Amino acid sequence: METAYLKAFALVVETGSLAEAARRLDVTPAAISQQIQVLERELGSKLLGRAGRTVAPTESGSRLAERCISLLREVDSLRGWVNQADEIRELRIGTINTALHSLLPDALARFTAEHPRVSVYIQSAMSGELYDAVKRSELDAAVCLHPPFPMPKAIAWELLRQEPLVVLAAERDRKADPHELLRTRPLIRYDRTLGGGKQADAYLRKAGISPSQERFELSSLLAIAMMVDRGLGVSLVPDIASPLTSALHIAKLSLPSEPEPRRFGVLWRRTSSRASLIGSFLEQARLAARL
Repeated sequence: METAYLKAFALVVETGSLAEAARRLDVTPAAISQQIQVLERELGSKLLGRAGRTVAPTESGSRLAERCISLLREVDSLRGWVNQADEIRELRIGTINTALHSLLPDALARFTAEHPRVSVYIQSAMSGELYDAVKRSELDAAVCLHPPFPMPKAIAWELLRQEPLVVLAAERDRKADPHELLRTRPLIRYDRTLGGGKQADAYLRKAGISPSQERFELSSLLAIAMMVDRGLGVSLVPDIASPLTSALHIAKLSLPSEPEPRRFGVLWRRTSSRASLIGSFLEQARLAARL
């Protein structure tokens, strides 16, 4: 049985489209259809059926799809073991800015100590963009927020850190009421197109807080912390753990009612050919998150 045909089948199940699977594999839809037919003849069972404008696995196809992930992973692992002389020397990591300024440098320091000959490409973007890049195999893994939708079985995600919302204020306001600060001081908003910014905006609305002045809106949590340190206002942001803020004269005030914390972790494809390197990076990220 051709493993390439299993890969094509798994991709059709993931995307729900012969055409999209063909595009990603750089072949024609007819070629994909022929490969699925070969699998069906070899297994003696119908694997796919139409579901409106998409294709979906039959009961037999669903069972095969579940096994495909482990089968393809084993094949990739076997290929890597046989060809140890051709060890992969590159890892492509995506990251949100928060991780770039907090745990990622520690994780990479540990990773490169174990793999000194592996070069690491790092791409910074928003979580949604990173998810798409991992799904398209443009990135091997990404440190990002948990997607707000169910993920296909081919994609894995592990939690690294939970960050509750806090009010950032000047050190002298450490004992002040956080809601009163948000009402009366200029607000430095965290970008509302981002997950944490949306959470902050939803909290303000639910608490009935209308800031007296909205001075800035930006996407860098580190820059926001520096602006608070300079006396430019207060902010409502996820509680990041970055050594870059340790020298700032700011206070983090807990909220009276705690909303759902922001969660970020590592996202990767289960069937990646770089599975061993991804596993090593994940282990170092776990250790860095505990610091």
